[in-house]
Amino acid sequence: MASSKREDERAGAEIVYGAQECYQHSIALLEEIGFPRGVLPLQDLVECGRVRETGFVWMKQKAPYEHFFEATNSRVSYATEVTAYVDKFKMKKMSGIKSRQLLLWVPITEMAIEDPTSNKILFKTPMGIGKSFPLTAFMTQEEKEKQNNNITLTDH
Repeated sequence: MASSKREDERAGAEIVYGAQECYQHSIALLEEIGFPRGVLPLQDLVECGRVRETGFVWMKQKAPYEHFFEATNSRVSYATEVTAYVDKFKMKKMSGIKSRQLLLWVPITEMAIEDPTSNKILFKTPMGIGKSFPLTAFMTQEEKEKQNNNITLTDH
């Protein structure tokens, strides 16, 4: 039954395969929904899919991956498959992502930019407990430089 639910969830999906195609697909998706590129630093992607009608997305990588975000002092684990439902400034019903808090791995089920002017991103657990971080903590170097250039240009 679980496999038929998965097939239903993925019906009508746009699917891309291969590291380069998946990387471009994931970057385009993050930019479209308003998230910084570095928020999902997945490695060795092999398949990405998206069902535009429902917002369901998935990304498969060759192996699980752990990433340490220096700016937030957080270690995050990404399973072989990460799924979510996306909307502008929001990813919800996420699976496959856990954050290490003290000695425990805590699932992350939602991330959202509730107020784009605040430049903060909120991560939530299944219990509804959340923690906010500056968007810049998840920006690539290129995005930070672009933002700094925009600030410099508008300051003068």
